[in-house]
Amino acid sequence: MIGVGKAKQYANVLDKPLSRGRQEVSLSAFAFLFSELVQYNQTQVDNIAELERRLEDAGYAVGARVLELLCHREKVADSLEKGTEHEDEYMISEKELLVNRFISVPKDMGAFNCGAFVAGIGVLENAGFPAVVTAHFVPIEGQQRPRTTILIKFAEEVLQREARFG
Repeated sequence: MIGVGKAKQYANVLDKPLSRGRQEVSLSAFAFLFSELVQYNQTQVDNIAELERRLEDAGYAVGARVLELLCHREKVADSLEKGTEHEDEYMISEKELLVNRFISVPKDMGAFNCGAFVAGIGVLENAGFPAVVTAHFVPIEGQQRPRTTILIKFAEEVLQREARFG
């Protein structure tokens, strides 16, 4: 039979070539899965800080697995800024971070930010740039929804290494 063959099976998703197949995920599927992740973790904690820490941990686990798969980023951040007060700080700002777009935060949860998941992804650390990464809401005048700022505070060893090579 012409054109009929056995599809190659991969034991691990990381073994699958990047150039074949669709390279996108349904936004609604991601939103549903992420919503379930938030709701499940919400039942496991007593306060917002613990919920954000759990999302950071989940993000780190994801980041550790996908670093090798990142070829390029289609959407660039709204802004990247170097901190003016501290040499080791950088900020990435997004008007509408994807993980916050489809989550309704109850009033009793105050300033809960699902951006903690993104902050916890750990791509920098896994790439050899240890850093403390946190997510913060920043109000925008005249806008109902605040922007999310991802604050990156690099470890001293990163700054020393960059000074040697820079």
